[in-house]
Amino acid sequence: MLYAILCYNDEDLVWNWSKEEEDTAMAGLAAVQAPLADKGKLGPVARLMPTSAATTLRKNGKESFVVDGPFAETKEQFLGFYVVDVENLDEAITISKDLAAANPGTGSYEIRPLALYNPPRNFG
Repeated sequence: MLYAILCYNDEDLVWNWSKEEEDTAMAGLAAVQAPLADKGKLGPVARLMPTSAATTLRKNGKESFVVDGPFAETKEQFLGFYVVDVENLDEAITISKDLAAANPGTGSYEIRPLALYNPPRNFG
């Protein structure tokens, strides 16, 4: 079953890590990702640019309009995601715990089952 693991954290904190903090976090996350990739369980992984680079299309029921920035102001922002192909929710939770342990500080991981409506065709 496919699951999305959505990563949330304080983007001001994450985007201001020192090079050493960034390198340590990325090495820890790579150590979690490598065995998943080796087993064919790791799908796309993406890190989103800061919300200051975001553009949002909003609609009011009749028309749509484009605004700069994120949809909502929050303490934690959606910073990226993993797609994993695992047997069940328990395995997705275990992976999320491993990612959390490898990532310093606070934050949260939202785990959601995925349904593919349009599988990729030579994407990227």
